[in-house]
Amino acid sequence: MIRLVAVTAVVGGIALLSTAVSALSTSDSTAPSGAVAEAATHRTVSALQDKLRRTPSDAGAWAALGSAYVEQARITGDPSYYAKARGALDTSVRHQPEGNGFASIGLGALANARHDFAAGLEHASRARESLPDTAEVYGVLADALTQLGLAGEATAAVQRMLDLEPGVPSFTRAAYDLEQRGDVAGAREAFERALGAAAAAADVVFCRYRLGELAFDRGDLDEALAQYEQGLVVDPRDVMLLRGKAKVTFARGSVDEASRLFAELVRRRPLPELVHEYANLLRAAGGDAAPQFAVLERQFALVPDDLAASVVAADRGDAASALRLAEAEWGRRRHVLVADAVAWALHLNGRHEEALAFADRAVSSGWRNAVFLYHRGMILAALGRSAEAVAVLDETLQINPHFSFVDAPRARATLEGLR
Repeated sequence: MIRLVAVTAVVGGIALLSTAVSALSTSDSTAPSGAVAEAATHRTVSALQDKLRRTPSDAGAWAALGSAYVEQARITGDPSYYAKARGALDTSVRHQPEGNGFASIGLGALANARHDFAAGLEHASRARESLPDTAEVYGVLADALTQLGLAGEATAAVQRMLDLEPGVPSFTRAAYDLEQRGDVAGAREAFERALGAAAAAADVVFCRYRLGELAFDRGDLDEALAQYEQGLVVDPRDVMLLRGKAKVTFARGSVDEASRLFAELVRRRPLPELVHEYANLLRAAGGDAAPQFAVLERQFALVPDDLAASVVAADRGDAASALRLAEAEWGRRRHVLVADAVAWALHLNGRHEEALAFADRAVSSGWRNAVFLYHRGMILAALGRSAEAVAVLDETLQINPHFSFVDAPRARATLEGLR
């Protein structure tokens, strides 16, 4: 069996992004998205609706429909699907109140999608009681445990999922788990393994995107672009692959073209992570980012997300809100993404000693995340620990000199000043 604890000994390098912290999505780095995935999910929903017209008391079909609606919400960014998902899942439970593991899986996925990871864990644990040998249970369980900061338990859940069903969903979660523990090579091999197991076009597109992101996050623009373009052969309109190409375009100096590409992507699909990235691109280029931040404010009013809202508040220069939101999220979960957000917000509020403790916690997992290191380096500089700040900022830019439209140039300028 594939063992996460013996990453380099099995399957040529493997036995839960990931994307940079500035990307707002914190729980979707293990699932495909885009036009192909949306079309496939739409077909699934239509087929289940047809089935339920014939057999309206089928609890399993209602549970499957609820889970499909969760996917539609995630892929499209339309929160109205969450209400549909809840309605379908509640109907499933009404038809089968006891031992309805598939409804519990759907309810757990819905809670995770809404970033209520404690509820996600509760539903997944209930699903495990009735479906202890079903791989999907451990996917929902791993997602919740990961975001709650329970890394060891999350790894065990991923391993159980791999043991039960070594396919695309389990390999992609293994990749995310490995990346967060600093094993970039293992994560890459896990995604390559997922790609080899992919039969659906949406899975191929997603694996190419994540392989591109892994390459971009280590500063390899050529490899990143090659992966994005191979994915675009399968789905030429996939917004995340096109987003990747736009990032490479910016990194290579074509700022106007990158801005045009992002504007088109946001027009087509205003997902929060795309809107946020476009806002930061405009900031870097000296443009007006206020309209994009206004869109994000409206999105957070519809679907609250304290971690994402904290990152956005920090980028807007609202240090007080950034700290309030980050601390609220920290009260709910202790993931390293949240630790980093708290660290940066404390720093922006001038509380550098406290910030360093959280920055240390953010890097404690070994995740080679350039954003984490940038924040830690800037905090060290603010504390007057210049030699340490130089070493950390230098490592940041060695990992990925293009990690942020706004902050990568600031890292270089600060490093030059300290030297």
